[in-house]
Amino acid sequence: MGSGSVSYRNLKNVIVAFLVPLPSILFYLSFLSAIHGDPSSWSRSTLWTWCYHHPLLLANVLFFFNVNLLFWVIALIQSCHWMIDPYWTVIPVMLVHYYSSHPLAQYEWWRSRIVILLTWVWSIRLLHNYLRREKWQWGAREDWRSTHMSQQYGSHWWWASFFAIYLPHQLLLIGLSLPFYVIHTVDRRLSILDLVAIVVCVSGIVIAYIADTQLYNFVSRNEELKGLGKPVVLILDKGLWYYCRHPNYFGELLWWWGLVVFAWNLGHGWSFVGALANTMCLAYVSKLVEERMLKQDCRAEAFRLYQKTTSVLVPWFKSSPLELKSKDA
Repeated sequence: MGSGSVSYRNLKNVIVAFLVPLPSILFYLSFLSAIHGDPSSWSRSTLWTWCYHHPLLLANVLFFFNVNLLFWVIALIQSCHWMIDPYWTVIPVMLVHYYSSHPLAQYEWWRSRIVILLTWVWSIRLLHNYLRREKWQWGAREDWRSTHMSQQYGSHWWWASFFAIYLPHQLLLIGLSLPFYVIHTVDRRLSILDLVAIVVCVSGIVIAYIADTQLYNFVSRNEELKGLGKPVVLILDKGLWYYCRHPNYFGELLWWWGLVVFAWNLGHGWSFVGALANTMCLAYVSKLVEERMLKQDCRAEAFRLYQKTTSVLVPWFKSSPLELKSKDA
């Protein structure tokens, strides 16, 4: 494919990515305009009244139609399910602003602003990592797991993809964002637990950034070595990757569990369900990643040793050769 066609595809995907959330944005702005206008005009509207009294349900409805259905239709047209990846970083930002701006919102101002700022920092970090990994191309490829599932489902993938990709993302993203909803429905003074939550969130962002940067440098270096016809480095076991096999996932989990601490402090510990589901999801993804590594003949032996000596998710000290021998005995 020529550079001109690649540039055209990239520009087209950028335009699509910026236009696709407009239905939800315009609908919500219309709702806010009606609510802040003449009360008698919107109180007679069943739609606006429902939107006013059910902020959490409204978020789910907008997600279903704008992301699940619209993203799915666009993916069918393009024959590529790429858009949900960059929007994983954007949707939480949209949700935190949605919950904070809803007419029924009530909250402690500083807590709200801190969480909004942290969410923007998290989003920028993750979007930067996505674009850097994709060589600053939008929609150049879909996630390898989607490609793998498409091969499994075969001719049924066109409809199965809706249930395999988009509905699970609604459950995960709405679930993970439940602390945003809690933070903007409870007005309570800041406490020491808010500081704990901030430390956990910031630690997660920093760890994920460092781990992703180390992974990016590792992949880039191997690409250079391949280009020079030299042997590649088989396993990334330096930096944070020395202490666990998935430090990027560990950092991501810290971020979401840090948000749960905010909600827990406000008396709504039930909002942990999203973070728990995401933890289980990342545990499963970790398993898929490792199975993929073991299928590469050149890396299999080195990776098996890496598995035996290195913690899976939580950073910890490596097992020594003597410990391995005692376990095998």
